[in-house]
Amino acid sequence: MTTQRLGLIMNGVTGRMGLNQHLIRSIVAIRDQGGVRLKNGDRVMPDPILVGRSADKVEALAKRFNIARWTTDLDAALADKNDTMFFDAATTQARPGLLTQAINAGKHVYCEKPIATNFEEALEVVKLANAKGVKHGTVQDKLFLPGLKKIAFLRDSGFFGRILSVRGEFGYWVFEGGWQEAQRPSWNYRDEDGGGIILDMVCHWRYVLDNLFGNVQSVVCIGNTDIPERFDEQGRKYKATADDSAYATFQLEGGVIAHINMSWVTRVYRDDLVTFQVDGTLGSAVAGLSDCMIQARQATPRPVWNPDEKRLHDFYGDWQKLPDNVSYDNGFKEQWEMFIRHVYEGAPYKFTLLEGAKGVQLAECALKSWKERRWIDVAPIKV
Repeated sequence: MTTQRLGLIMNGVTGRMGLNQHLIRSIVAIRDQGGVRLKNGDRVMPDPILVGRSADKVEALAKRFNIARWTTDLDAALADKNDTMFFDAATTQARPGLLTQAINAGKHVYCEKPIATNFEEALEVVKLANAKGVKHGTVQDKLFLPGLKKIAFLRDSGFFGRILSVRGEFGYWVFEGGWQEAQRPSWNYRDEDGGGIILDMVCHWRYVLDNLFGNVQSVVCIGNTDIPERFDEQGRKYKATADDSAYATFQLEGGVIAHINMSWVTRVYRDDLVTFQVDGTLGSAVAGLSDCMIQARQATPRPVWNPDEKRLHDFYGDWQKLPDNVSYDNGFKEQWEMFIRHVYEGAPYKFTLLEGAKGVQLAECALKSWKERRWIDVAPIKV
C-alpha cells in the first residue's frame, strides 16, 4: 500500500463556497483523514497550492490550515508539471477562460457551476477537454444532500408509484449591504459581471431534475429585479442589474411537471432554505437539506374544503419522518473523493463538464423564456 501525491491547484478559495465547502470541508478534511482510499488499498493525498489575487488572503489561509504552498501567479502554477489537477471556484464570468488555460496546460479540471455565463462558451470548454483527453468534472452538490438522497431512495424503492409533480421552494433574504452586511458577493447582482439567480440556480435544477425525476424537455420562466440598488463590499451603492427572483415551470420526460420558486428576496417560513415536495400516485415526500417527511397513500387524510369554519386539523401531524438509517458525509467532500478516484483509477464518473454545460443551456433557455414570454424547448446537446 502506497500513498500517491495529488498536486492540486485551487483557485478561488478565498470566496465563501471555495473556502468553506471545497477547502475546509473537502480537501483539508480529506488530508486529515489520511487521503482518498483506492480499490487497491493505495491512498491519494492532496497537496494543494492556493491561488488568489490577494497575497495577504491566500497566505493567511495557507497558514491557518497548514498548507505549505500558495501563490498569486496562476500562470506559474499551471506551468508546474508536478501539479496535475486544477480547481476553480471564482467568478462565473472568468471560469471558461481559466478552464481553457488549465486544459491547454494538460491539467485535469474540476470546477464549480455554472461553468460559463453562456451555453456557447460552456460547450467549447467541453469540446476542448474531450479533445485534450483530460478528466473533467463539475460540482453537482445538491444531489449529495441527505434530503435529496432520501428522495432518490424513496423513488428507487417504488414509494411514490408514478411521480406526478415536483414543487421546489428555494431562497432567503439577502441583505442589501447598507444597514446589514450582505451574505452574497455584490457581483451576484450585476448582470454585466455574470450575476443573476436564474444563471446561478437553474444550473442546479437541471441536474436535480434530470437525475431524480426525468430529463428536462422544456421550460417557462419569469424573473425580476426586486431590489434595484444594493451596497458592495466597500459600502458603495450600486445599481442591481441582475434578476434576484425567478419562478420556473419545467416539463420533464415521462410527463412529470416541476415548478420551482427561487428568490434572494423572500423571508423563510418553511422547514429549510430549500424544500422539495414530490407527489406520486402511491405517496408523497417533502425533503429539505437533511430531513425528509413522507405520507403514504394509505395514510392520506380526507380533507374537506370548508372556508366557513376554522381549520382544526393538524395536517403536519399526518406526516412521518423518514428515519436516518444511513450516515451521510459532506456532499462536497464525497464528490471530491469520487472525482479523485475517477482520475486515479478510472472509477465511473458522470458529472463531467458536459453536465455543467447542460445546466448553462437550461439557464439560457429560462432567460430566453423570460425575455420572449413563452415556453422554450431544451434541445439535445451534440458534442
